Amino acid sequence: MTSPLVTADWLRDNLADVIVFDAGYHLPTVNRDPVAEFEAAHIPGATHFDINAIADQSNPLPHMVPSADEFAAAMRALGVSSDSHVVFYDDSAIKPATRGWWMMRLFGHDRVSVLDGGLAAWRGIDGPLEAGGASPRAPGNFVAKPSNGAGVTDYTAIVSAIGDGGLGQLLDARAAARFAGSAPEPRAGLRSGHIPGSKNLPFDQLLDDDGRFLAEADLRQRFAAAGIDSQQRVITSCGSGVTACVLALGLCLVGNDDVSVYDGSWTEWGASKASIETGDG
Repeated sequence: MTSPLVTADWLRDNLADVIVFDAGYHLPTVNRDPVAEFEAAHIPGATHFDINAIADQSNPLPHMVPSADEFAAAMRALGVSSDSHVVFYDDSAIKPATRGWWMMRLFGHDRVSVLDGGLAAWRGIDGPLEAGGASPRAPGNFVAKPSNGAGVTDYTAIVSAIGDGGLGQLLDARAAARFAGSAPEPRAGLRSGHIPGSKNLPFDQLLDDDGRFLAEADLRQRFAAAGIDSQQRVITSCGSGVTACVLALGLCLVGNDDVSVYDGSWTEWGASKASIETGDG
């Protein structure tokens, strides 16, 4: 199995053998332009992976998963083939590279990794950078296949699970104050609080001060402290389905592939009429 994480040193040594994507994306409240940042400096050979473009354009919610056919067409156009090793990186506080990793796995591509520590780690080894647009790649032959573990969960499934008492483990990646309902949401018009029965583990608790994932034993401890059995099925959620993928990758690192992301997350739930809870759970 391809490692879900690669180091900057490994990427430098294997750059010619992988397809690299800059998955830059930022919260709406952050005044940063990921395309401009990509064009100013990116890892040589990288292409920008836009989670808002490679998405279900018919859905008003942000960056919802596209159909298998749409995703496969986008990957082929970006030069990805079924045997490609794809590496995602970012320079964002919310780690959208993990969203790219999860989407690839959702559509059956397991040769996918995240650059641990992101662009900062690359700069830390004085890795080369280039400016300008992406260099074109020849079309690939990527074909979407059933996932070996990664899943996606929708609003109806969450409502149904709550109704029949079978919600199981739902883990929210948002900051503790947002989960508790004591801090406002960054997106306007959303209620504050959390899905009834969910637990909270802010995604950044899985990372060290340099944005790298913690060691396996430490990850296990963080999940346990949040009240989660990291070896049983988990549904992850967040604000809009991005940092939920940080939790999904963390669970993968402790050996759990039975993980599903609630794609609409709080952007959908907080705007709905579904019940919510406040407090620390």
